[in-house]
Amino acid sequence: MIEKIVTIGVYGYDAEDFFAALQAAGVDTFCDVRRRRGVRGREYAFANRVRLEAKLAELGIRYVHRRDLAPDDELRQAQNAADTAAHVGKRARQMLSPAFVDGYCRAQLAAFDSRRFAAECGPETGVVALFCVETEPAACHRSLLAERLAADLGVPIENLLP
Repeated sequence: MIEKIVTIGVYGYDAEDFFAALQAAGVDTFCDVRRRRGVRGREYAFANRVRLEAKLAELGIRYVHRRDLAPDDELRQAQNAADTAAHVGKRARQMLSPAFVDGYCRAQLAAFDSRRFAAECGPETGVVALFCVETEPAACHRSLLAERLAADLGVPIENLLP
């Protein structure tokens, strides 16, 4: 039964601190909510799918990819346009645009069933990490998903930051 939701992004972490943060938070299930499971830049190679899955397995943390919870290309483009209009780079973004939030809630969360998600994670799951790339939780769709899960399941959210 899920007892806590944590969120984590990759930007700002090195590999050692990233995996240490997951372990310190007691994460047993790692839910990758990225559409594309790669990150640009050598410093973030540890977060590319193959390396990430291998290291999590070594640590005894189950890896789950939920592409259905990732924003589609149209939503990503709308957020990129909002970032460009605000003269904000993706890595410097502090919050999502209202259009993105509305679109994500309609496209991904409207039919999302938190209890089914928890059941699919399995009864042995205690702490689920929701993972994407942005440092700031409010700048990433994982925060919207975490808020929904917390409200529906009555569990706390912890945002892991570098």
